[in-house]
This record gives sequence, C-alpha cells and structure tokens, in this order.
Amino acid sequence: MQSNGGILSAGAAAREPVRTILSGPAGGVLGAQYIAELAGFERIITFDMGGTSTDVALMDSGNEEALATTSESAVSGMPVAAPMLDIHTVGAGGGSIARFDRAGALRVGPESAGAEPGPICYGRGEKPTVTDANLILGRIPESGLLGGAFKLDLSRARRYVNRARGPMPSAEAFAQGIVDVANAVMEKAIRVISVERGHDPREFTLVAFGGAGALHACKLAEALEIPRVLVPCFPGALSALGILRADVTKDLSRTVRVKVENAAATMPKLQRAFATLEQEGRKQMRTEGFSSTAVQIHRSLDMRYAGQSYDLAVPFTGNFIAAFHRAHEMRYGYSDRTRACEVVNIRARFTGRTPKPALPELRPGGPSSAPALVAKSQVLFHGRRNLAAVYDRSLLRAGNRISGPAIVTEYSATSLIPPAWSGRVDRMGNLILEPRR
Repeated sequence: MQSNGGILSAGAAAREPVRTILSGPAGGVLGAQYIAELAGFERIITFDMGGTSTDVALMDSGNEEALATTSESAVSGMPVAAPMLDIHTVGAGGGSIARFDRAGALRVGPESAGAEPGPICYGRGEKPTVTDANLILGRIPESGLLGGAFKLDLSRARRYVNRARGPMPSAEAFAQGIVDVANAVMEKAIRVISVERGHDPREFTLVAFGGAGALHACKLAEALEIPRVLVPCFPGALSALGILRADVTKDLSRTVRVKVENAAATMPKLQRAFATLEQEGRKQMRTEGFSSTAVQIHRSLDMRYAGQSYDLAVPFTGNFIAAFHRAHEMRYGYSDRTRACEVVNIRARFTGRTPKPALPELRPGGPSSAPALVAKSQVLFHGRRNLAAVYDRSLLRAGNRISGPAIVTEYSATSLIPPAWSGRVDRMGNLILEPRR
C-alpha cells in the first residue's frame, strides 16, 4: 500500500519504500470513502483515532479526484516529497499520556504508552491515558475490549489516576479533563483540513473509525456543528478493507515552469510535456501487469501566481486558469484574475483497476434494538451519571434504532452515543448517528 492511496508490487516497494510511509492511514481514507458511498454520503471528513495518533482527511465529492494528494509532507520533522493523500495527523490516541506541565496546565500527548506498557487498565502501565479516562467515565464497559475477551482493570486505573490527578478534585474530574483536552486537539486537526481550507464542516459527514474514533466522534461533531456521524460496520479494520480495495497506481511528475496567460494557447505545449510523461508511465504500468489500454490517466497541474513560492494542484482540463483562480480563492480567501499565472509542475496518475471485495448486506430487523441489548451501565456526561444501554453490535440488524445514552460494543471498537443523540443501522450494518432535534 502506498501513501497516495494506491498499491504497487513488492519489488517496487522495496526499491522505493518512501512511498509506503503513510500506508495505513491511506487505507483508512479509501475504506471510509467506500463505506460513505454505500451509505449515500459524498462529502465526508474521515476521523481515524487509534492508539497513538489521530488522522483526519477531507473529501469534497464521491469521485476519485476527491482524494486530495500533496507532495509537501513532513514525517517526524523530515520533509517527504513523495505524493501522499492529504492526511493531517496529531498525537492524540487512546494511549496518549496525560500530564501537567510546569505551569500546571493539563496536556495530553503526543507521548504515548504504546503497546508496552500500554494504558494503566491493561495491567502494566502506570501513566494515565485517554483509554483510562474513558474507562473511569464509564464510556468503555468494564467488561473490556475485543468483545469482552480483553478484560480491563478499573480499580487499578482509578488508583493510579488518583495519584496523578494533581489539583483535580477527583479521578472522574481528571478523567473528564483528559477527554476534553484530547477532544480539543482533535477538533483543531479537523479545523485545519476543513475551515482553514475554505470548507464548511456543517456540509459534511464525519466518518469515525479506528479503535477509539467512535468514542469521541459525537462530541467533535457537536463542537464543529457537523450534522451526523457515520461509524462503519467494522471500524477497527477499515484500513484493511481500504487496502484490499485499492487499485495499482503510479504517480509521475515533471517540472516545466511555464508562464500562462491563455489556457488555449498554452495547451499544446503542456500536452507535449504530458505525452513524454505518459510514455514513461505506461511503461511502468506494463511492469505491474497492465496493458496501455487498461490504464486510466488523471492529469493535473501545480500552479501559482507569478512570484509566489507555493502552488495549488488543479485538473488539466478545460480552462485550468479559471480553475486555479477558484482554488486559490477557496484556499486563501482571495484571487487576482488580472495577475499572471505559471505552471510549475505537471503530474500524471496512472491507475490499473483491481478486483474488489464487496460487503454483504445486513438482515433487516425492524426499529427495535432490544434483541441486541446486553447490559446497562452508568456513564458520566458533563459530571452527571446517566444510565446507558449497552448493545452488542453483532446482534444489531438493519433498521434498528438506538437512543442515547448508549454504548455499542464490538470486537474492533467501542461506540458512544451521548444522551442528546440517536442512531440507526443501515443495510450495510453502519451506524448513522445524529443529534435529536
């Protein structure tokens, strides 16, 4: 799996391993796109919260061109020029460690307890984490994770959290503070890829996955006024599904530095440059087992106003100059149609289609979710205890409805439905959560 959302042969990956740096998060974005398309949502924000980090991305339509890529990424402070899906990552996950800094402010992450020793409630860790906080607040059932196969130690978590709570009046108050700080970090990440780039979150659906995503998604949706949350049918394995459905891709580029004032006049020169690039791309795709006629090509341009040091990608179709002005206005809030533009790079993505697994539809079961009810549990919301219903997701059927407060448990994740929210199960087994009006 490549960071750009496509797969390549093992031999090519061995020669160019830099292309696989963000392979897991890229698979999650592809999986979220597929699930959202089945559920009927085209404009989505993906929210992948795991044990160490949270990855977010935005897709403004249901087609492949909505998978925005960038060639200006940094990983662990090192610049990486390989094409990657435009994924923004922050150090907030279930294992993120909470602490007070020297000024007494509560911090969460980016340090993580990792798999070893892990959160306190796993039995070895001694530093409070987001997972410990969710357990103390009752948002993860004491029965444990992995469908109850992995037991959690609530008394141990409470004991160590009490030791580390500093000025907080109780373990519960400290736990709520940990969750609130983690939510603030993740909310800021979503704002970076939406509001700061000219998109209104109120027009999108938040697709929450990863082991911890659905525990925090509704609160983030409230803060950003996102109208609904989609929890895929197996959130903890969505990245694997995305990788299984990925196509073989090659991304090639060439620097051209062409000043443009009229799209039609510049088109022949750019087309000649693309012809040379595409010849090389088709040759590489043949080594992956695809004939020239089986390869799809998407052409794009990196453009900027003359004198700028940053550029934007626009499709190489029609009046690409007008498309650049529109893209610049959306990203930066203004455009200058009287100013000269230049094409810095040409880019071509070569795609070879692969067979794709499909998901089975869920058996219909009517609106009542009572057959999936397995327990009742006390959960803290805003400092108040609420009696929440606990459901086994494997027992839910298409058409079932759930009113919050509720917890939905499954092998790969836990979902939290707050008191003011309700959910329904669609035909593919996805949970669609919305605030009650």
